[in-house]
Amino acid sequence: MALPIVAIIGRPNVGKSTLVNRLAGDQTAIVHNEPGVTRDRTYRPAFWGNREFVVVDTGGLVFNDDTEFLPLIRQQVLMALSEACAAIFVVDGQRGPMPADQEIADWLRQQPVPILLAVNKCESPDQGFIQASEFWELGLGEPYPISAIHGSGTGEILDELITHVPNVKDSPEDNVIKVAIIGRPNVGKSSLLNAFVGEERAIVSPISGTTRDTIDTEILRNGQTYRLIDTAGIRKKKHIEYGTEFFSINRAFKAIRRADVVLLVLDAEDGATEQDQKLAGRIIEEGRACIIVVNKWDAVEKDSYSIYDYEKSLEARLHFTEWANIIFVSAVTGQRVEKTLELVKKAAEAHKHRVSTSVVNEVLTDAVSWHSPPTSRGGRQGKIYYGTQVSTQPPTFALFVNDAQRFNDNYRRYIERQFRKQLGFDGTPIRLFWRSKKVREMELGSLNRATRVK
Repeated sequence: MALPIVAIIGRPNVGKSTLVNRLAGDQTAIVHNEPGVTRDRTYRPAFWGNREFVVVDTGGLVFNDDTEFLPLIRQQVLMALSEACAAIFVVDGQRGPMPADQEIADWLRQQPVPILLAVNKCESPDQGFIQASEFWELGLGEPYPISAIHGSGTGEILDELITHVPNVKDSPEDNVIKVAIIGRPNVGKSSLLNAFVGEERAIVSPISGTTRDTIDTEILRNGQTYRLIDTAGIRKKKHIEYGTEFFSINRAFKAIRRADVVLLVLDAEDGATEQDQKLAGRIIEEGRACIIVVNKWDAVEKDSYSIYDYEKSLEARLHFTEWANIIFVSAVTGQRVEKTLELVKKAAEAHKHRVSTSVVNEVLTDAVSWHSPPTSRGGRQGKIYYGTQVSTQPPTFALFVNDAQRFNDNYRRYIERQFRKQLGFDGTPIRLFWRSKKVREMELGSLNRATRVK
C-alpha cells in the first residue's frame, strides 16, 4: 500500500522547500532566495514516531495573478491537496500576516483535509510565540512557531500531524524500478511523465526550464512498481549560470546516479545532438541501464523506411550506446509510451542479472575457439585463464589473463559482444576488468610479505 501524503502549501518564498528538506532529512528540494523556484509538486519520504508518510513540496500559491506559470502552479497545488491526508500551511513569521496569506487561508478552509498552520522563520525562542500569535487571525486554529532551517518547533507540529496520518506500510523498496527521465530542455520529458501517469503530474510549457526540481512519481503496471523521476533539462555547461538552474542540473545528475534505468529522451526533429552524446556518456560513467526514447515522432514526416534510416543515424551518433534499445514515441498521442515500460523492465532485469562462474567460462571458451586472442610481433599470444562476475548494477566481470596489454581494444570489444549475445545483457552497460598474471603475483607477494611480518 502507498504511503499517506502530506502537502506543504504557502505563498512564494516562505520556506516551504526548506521545511520539506527538514522533514525528509535531506537537501533534495532546491532552496534559493528567489520566488518561484519550486513549480511542480515534488515528493519526499519522511517519518515521525511510528508513522511513515510522503511530504509534497508545491509551488508558491498566488491568487488573482495569471502571469507565466502561476495558473499551472495553482493546478498543481490543488492536485496535491486532492491526494493528501493532511496539509501544512507555511507562513512567514518575520513578515507577519499578509493579504496573500489570508486569501490562501480562506481557500484552505473550503478544502476537506485537516490544515496545520506553521509559522516559519521564528528563529528566536522568545519572539517565536509572539510572532506566531499574530496568525490566529487567519482562522485556521493554533499557529505553530517553527524554524525550518534550524529545526526548532518542528517536533510540536509533527506530533499533531501524525494524529491525521494513517499507519500503513509501503511496498518493499527492492520491488521498485527507479527510472530517471533525462534530456535537453524542451524535448518532452514532463509530457512523457504525464503520459505514463495519465494526468498533469508535471507542468508542461514551451518555455525552456519549466521543470526545476526532480519529481518522483510511482506508477503500477502489471504488478510492477516504477518510480519515475522527471528532471530539469540539461543544457551545455557554458550556458549555465550559478543559481536555480545550476542546482536543478545537479539534481538531474544525482537522479541518474540513483536510478536503475535512465530514459534518455531525444527530440525527433533535432536528432542526436552533441549535448545528447555527453548525456549518454554520463549515463555510461554512472553504470546505469538506458533506453533511448525518441519523442515527438508524430511530428516527423516519414515513409516506410524512415524509422530504419533514423536508427542508423542514431547508432552512428551514439555508437558507444549500441547496447541500448531505441524506441520511437509520442508523449502527446501516447504512441508506444506503454511499450517503453516493457523495455525498462527488461533493462532493469539485465542490470541486476548475475551469471555463475561456470557459465561465464563456457562463454569465454566458446569465444576463444571462434576467435583466438591476438599475438604480438614477438610471437607471444594472449591467454584467458578464467573469468568471473564480481558485481551487478552494472554487471561487472574480472577476466584473469597472462598479460592484459596483449589484448587490444578490438578483441576486448569482441569479448564484450559475446557476453551480450550469450548472456542477455541488452539495455545495460557491462564492465570487463582484465587482470594480468603479473599483477596477481605482485598482489600475492605483498600478501605473503605482510603475513611474514605478522
